[in-house]
Amino acid sequence: MLAARSLVLHLLYFLYLIYLISSIGMIQVIREKHDTPENVARRLSLAGGVNRYGEPNYRVVWGWNRLGWIGGKFEDRDAAGNLLREVVELRWEPKYPQVNRWHVERWVPPEAYGSPATWYSQTIERAGGKSVAALGPYPDRGEYEHCFTLQGPRGEFLQLTPTIVAYVAHAIEWSRGQGSAKQRAGLYEREEREDRAYEQWAYDLMDDSVPAMHGLPFVTVK
Repeated sequence: MLAARSLVLHLLYFLYLIYLISSIGMIQVIREKHDTPENVARRLSLAGGVNRYGEPNYRVVWGWNRLGWIGGKFEDRDAAGNLLREVVELRWEPKYPQVNRWHVERWVPPEAYGSPATWYSQTIERAGGKSVAALGPYPDRGEYEHCFTLQGPRGEFLQLTPTIVAYVAHAIEWSRGQGSAKQRAGLYEREEREDRAYEQWAYDLMDDSVPAMHGLPFVTVK
């Protein structure tokens, strides 16, 4: 009888601990993470070349793995949605909303972001009586910006393959050399600008029914 009562008490104590952890918002979401395969990284480097630091101009990252600085006012809530606290700070958060997709990024040099003084003057925000850099520290070594999400026309998951990634990189480089500076800049804007239109263009390029590169020369990566 005593052993049974002791077991019940331990179970109740265990359930109470779970409740406490849940109430203070400490339950963590399991994030699916994937490293970029070495052969994919190598092919993408061959396709797009390297920057001044010897790093690839293009890279592919898994959404959950790609974190970036976000500064501002955050509300922390428990599992039931109750507000626990409000805090103004910098947080290392997923950069893209499509966390379970592969993303192709292009390196942008630091001078594209202006001087550090300009950067902070344009990104500093005030909240709760505090100042915070909304986009984090100045990217003094440049930054990788989004240029393509690897997914189907209806947003479905697509498996990462070296051929597709290298093909997209070549298409982007070719397009950079065409048209006006406005078109080139528009190609590398964040996905909220004209992402859907660009994805359709990229998928047209990869469609087997369309001649490779629309008749334009490209390098085959083996």
